[in-house]
Parts: sequence; C-alpha cells; structure tokens
Amino acid sequence: MTENSALLTDLYQLTMLQGYYEQGMEETAVFEFFVRKLPENRNYLVAAGLEQVLLYLQQLRFTPAEMAWLADSGRFKPAMLDRLSGLTFTGDVHAMPEGTLFFPNEPILRITAPLPEAQLVESRVINLLHFQTLIASKAARSVLVAPDKLLVDFGMRRAHGSEAALLAARASYLAGFAGSATVAAGMQFGIPIFGTMAHSFVQTHVSESRAFIDFAKANPDNVVLLIDTYDTEAAAQKVVDLAATLHAQGIKIKGVRLDSGDLADHARKVRAILDRGGLGETTIFASGNIDEFKLAELTAQHAPIDGFGIGTHMDTSADAPYLDCAYKLQEYAGIARRKRSEGKATWPGRKQVYRRYDDNGLLCGDTVTLEGTPCAGQTLLQLTMKDGKIFDRQPTLTEARDHALRQLNSLPAPLRQPAKAPPYPVNISAELHALAKIVDQRDTA
Repeated sequence: MTENSALLTDLYQLTMLQGYYEQGMEETAVFEFFVRKLPENRNYLVAAGLEQVLLYLQQLRFTPAEMAWLADSGRFKPAMLDRLSGLTFTGDVHAMPEGTLFFPNEPILRITAPLPEAQLVESRVINLLHFQTLIASKAARSVLVAPDKLLVDFGMRRAHGSEAALLAARASYLAGFAGSATVAAGMQFGIPIFGTMAHSFVQTHVSESRAFIDFAKANPDNVVLLIDTYDTEAAAQKVVDLAATLHAQGIKIKGVRLDSGDLADHARKVRAILDRGGLGETTIFASGNIDEFKLAELTAQHAPIDGFGIGTHMDTSADAPYLDCAYKLQEYAGIARRKRSEGKATWPGRKQVYRRYDDNGLLCGDTVTLEGTPCAGQTLLQLTMKDGKIFDRQPTLTEARDHALRQLNSLPAPLRQPAKAPPYPVNISAELHALAKIVDQRDTA
C-alpha cells in the first residue's frame, strides 16, 4: 500500500459516501481545517504539510487491487463500488502557505468540492497537516531559542514509523533546522544530511585513538568524533594528540560530539583542551535528550556548544504530542452550516484570515471573517488547487523555509519564549457572529 492510498481513510468516510450517493447528495461542500486551542506552553503554530496534501488530492484514485478488496469485504453495494472506481478529486483548495504562523480558530486549509470527495479525504488530510504542523511548531521553538546554532534532526530511530521520520525531517527543516541525520530525507526532499559516529564504532576498536584514526581516514571530509564513550576529557586530549598526524595526511578534524553527562561542564572543559591544543576551529556538537527547554538552559549558561542534534523530544513532540484540530463542514449546497456541540462549536461559512503588522513589522492581530468581507490586513488563505489540479507554481521547500523564518522573526518578543505568554489577539468578526446566530435560529426552528 502506498502512502497516498485511497484506503488511508476511516471506514465511516466510506459508509457515509454510500449514503450520500444513494440520496444524490453531491452538491458542493466546504470543509475547513483548524485548531481549536493551543497546547500547553505553545504561543503559536507553524502551518506545514500542505505539499503532501496537494499531492495526495491530485493523485487520489482507487486502484484495481483496492477496489477488489472493497468488493470482497461485502460492505458496499455495486452502485457504490462503481462510483468509487472512477472517483478523483475535482475540487479547489485554499490554504495558508507552509511556514505561516497561525492561531486558534483560524482555518489554515479550506476544501471546496462535491460532498463525497470533500468527505472522503478528511482523515488523510488531517493526518498529514496535523503531524507536520505539530513537528514544525515544536522545531520552531528550538530555532527561536538558539538562532545562531546548528540544529539537526536526530529523531528517526524513535519516530513513530518511517513516514513520521521522513515528515519530521521535512517539517523541522521547514521550521529552520539546518538538516537531518535521516538519509532518505536528503534524497526525497533535498534536505542537507548530517552524521557523525556511534559509540559502537569506538567500542569495536582496540583503542579509542585507533577508532578516531580509522574513522578520519574513512571520512576525511567529515571528521566529527564522538568523544564520550569512556572519558570525555581524556578523549578530547587524544583528539588533540592525533591532530598533527591527521593534518599531515591532509585531514582536518572538523568537530567533536558530546552525547552524555553535564553538557555545559563537559563543553567548557573540552573547549579549553581543544583551544590549548591549537584546535580553536574544531566545533563542539551536542546531543542526548535535548529540547528547547534544555537549549534555553545551555544558552543561559553560555555553554560553548556550536550545534545540537535534537531527536526524540522533537520527532514525537514529547511535551505536546497532539493538536486539538478538526476538519469540519462549514457550508453545503450554498447554505452555511455550523456544529454546536458543547466545547466543539464551529463558526459557519467560508472564511478568510486577515493579519495586521505594527510599524516594526511584528504581528499585532488577526481577524477571522467571511470570505469576501472587506477587512484590513494581509489575506492568509490562498488558492493552491483548482479543479483538482495544483494551481500555478507552489513554493519549494527552501522557499517555504525562508517564509517560515521571516514569520518567526515577526513574532512579538513574549510569543518567542518557550513559556506560555498572553494570547495573541484573534478577532472573530461581527459578520461571523451574525451568521452563527442566523444558522442557530434556522437549525432550532
């Protein structure tokens, strides 16, 4: 099964489609994806995953093998199977560009399509947008805390599956990371890849020095040596002792990596050893259960660390592993719709988000209103797919990354910190309030 299989959906999407088809309910529907509230300690979110959503929608088909499986399941009527066999996505998509900052109750994607199509894609659209937005938002916090440091995604081995590892590499790069240790991300997305060595390489050698020499000769253009297998400071001295021999062979020691213990203390001691040995240009890279909070602590301690490998905490978004997000019907057959469930009410109608900036170029407030309603500010939702085809040229990952960094630079100072700040102002327009009242009165009549 491919990552874009039409069967990557929930069963109830298909059971609803059978009902829609039988009743001829195929008029235009409008669904929007949004987040109801921010997780604890989050002040903003970073929109990510749109590229994968657009590719999924453009390629949506049921394969012959999938159709045979659905027929064999005995759940669906022949007429339903006939409709599914020819189903494609023919709708429009409006979305915030990847890397755009957004806040609660702001739609970041709107799908306008015949009801069966818009309904079927719900589960996979949420799946793709939710995960990358979650990871990009987590990664951005490290970028803001350590803007001048080399940050590398180290999380593949503890990511929740291979697709999660690849998309986490992509999302973290979009948010400002320098690259990833995941090799496949380099091939698939063009992301710079980084790597050093493992403790096992040192342990398999008769001595630490021999391991360093062998690694340097095997990788002369990328000599980054892991020095905490046994005694960190003793290993740093061995690096210094080997430097002249390697230099004579045209090999430069690019850096050393720390992976355990008191990183700030070890970094100071190692920096002193390297500097005394004439290796002032050799960098120190650290890894090992690092997140934005640890980064902030190390930054406050002025630890002489040049870069960080950030893995488990980011690739699983450990402190906030999910978003309270939804993909909800806002209009059907030209009539505004609204869910009124307790704690999960939605704002009806097709919406647009307008953003204002202050005189310093910093975000100062958003307005969510009905599409077509005049409002001050920059419109955030843009047409990205028309009649089932990707519209115009979409930004490359590098362009989306540049956009994300500009967005992060426009955050007011309180929102840039890892700790919770007073909420960013998002105004729900009077027009939306009025429409919600009309819909409520209609639905309770």
